Amino acid sequence: MARGEAKSGTLVSRAKFRGFMGFLAFLAIWEVLPDIGVLPARYFPPFHQVLQALASISQGAVFWHSVLYTTQAWFIGLALAFLAATLVGLLLGSIPVLWRYTESTIEFLRPIPSVALIPLAVLMFGIDIKSALLLIVYASFWQILIQILYGVKDVDPVAMDTARVYGLSRWSRIRHVAWPTALPYAITGFRLGASVALVLAVTAELVIGNPGIGHQVALAQSAMALPEMYALVIVAGIMGVLVNVMARAIERKVLAWHPSVRSEK
Repeated sequence: MARGEAKSGTLVSRAKFRGFMGFLAFLAIWEVLPDIGVLPARYFPPFHQVLQALASISQGAVFWHSVLYTTQAWFIGLALAFLAATLVGLLLGSIPVLWRYTESTIEFLRPIPSVALIPLAVLMFGIDIKSALLLIVYASFWQILIQILYGVKDVDPVAMDTARVYGLSRWSRIRHVAWPTALPYAITGFRLGASVALVLAVTAELVIGNPGIGHQVALAQSAMALPEMYALVIVAGIMGVLVNVMARAIERKVLAWHPSVRSEK
């Protein structure tokens, strides 16, 4: 067993090392291609210029205010979406008649792109943070809801019937039988929704003009400050990586008892 675990750890370390080397190769290519004329340096500045621009803009208060604004919109929107999707998912999944009456409505609303709601968001809230929250909640809600519905449908009917025979109320059956089964699905939905929420937060700022990272990207692009624009895009990418790392950490913490997580240790 120890030998197998050591071998698995070695493989993971090698994969991480190869990924890191691949990333360094990408940065080297980015640095060289504009210098040798393969890419027009006017539109694709070398990496060192982008790095210098990042160091410069990170010293200003506007940059950190933008990061904080984007993070705030992301967090509030994701929290609202997770809470709403959890309540609706458990309710619909536990009451079959409700699901039969709402299934077609859900299948109609779910494919609608959240960016199609931008005119409505602007009309209702202008450039207030509420316009970004409308898009974030709408997009993330479906990611989480569908996963929870799958989880509730995966509940062992024998366990549910046993709980009913022992006189547990509907709420108790949801809490003690349905929710533990649906929790891994809910966490998967949370992880997917977290990434979608960040994408929509930046998109709202880029298109609507909410004062976040996306808005700063649009301002840099309109001023043709391309090193600064690429630097801000990198910041958005770093935020996306941090969101994914955070979601994975929450998954490992909440589902420490689940076989899928225990097998990774």
